[in-house]
Amino acid sequence: MPITPATETHSSTNDAAPAILLELVDEKGVTIGTAEKLAAHQAPGRLHRAFSVFLFDEQGRLLLQQRALGKYHSPGVWSNTCCGHPYPGEAPFAAAARRTYEELGVSPSLLAEAGTVRYNHPDPASGLVEQEFNHLFVGLVQTPLAPDPEEVAEAAFVTAQELAERHARDTFSAWFMTVLDAARPAVRELTGPAAGW
Repeated sequence: MPITPATETHSSTNDAAPAILLELVDEKGVTIGTAEKLAAHQAPGRLHRAFSVFLFDEQGRLLLQQRALGKYHSPGVWSNTCCGHPYPGEAPFAAAARRTYEELGVSPSLLAEAGTVRYNHPDPASGLVEQEFNHLFVGLVQTPLAPDPEEVAEAAFVTAQELAERHARDTFSAWFMTVLDAARPAVRELTGPAAGW
């Protein structure tokens, strides 16, 4: 696994890893400062910039990931293809492409902006809070996955119907439906009406 600022704190060769900082924003998404990642997620949470990626295969199936059990926030739950936080000053588009590769070992063959959504989702299991101004992206993946096991426990491509069935029986991230619903217009444009999104 390559060592990047996102993975540096988990590297056994770096005993004094620097804190990961997130970009704090106002209600319009304007940057107002930074905060340490865990501190920004502790109740009541501080509004920060984030991104969510929804990648589809050529059959219009959505790539889901099950978050690794070792993650401090929402471990073991299913969620969208990739989500995370840009570094301060990093463009959300660049962060989305970077983290998709770091987590899943693929670079999207197409990645497009799909709007933004602001939400406040407490996670009852951890007590952490997602206060996020989230940049949404949709795209295509056409190469085999190579997930990083420290980030992803499992990955699956699902149709809209299979997602509905899985969502009814499995545990999903607190933010999943909010970001999917906000991205749906772009998802439908990308996948076409026959895919059922």
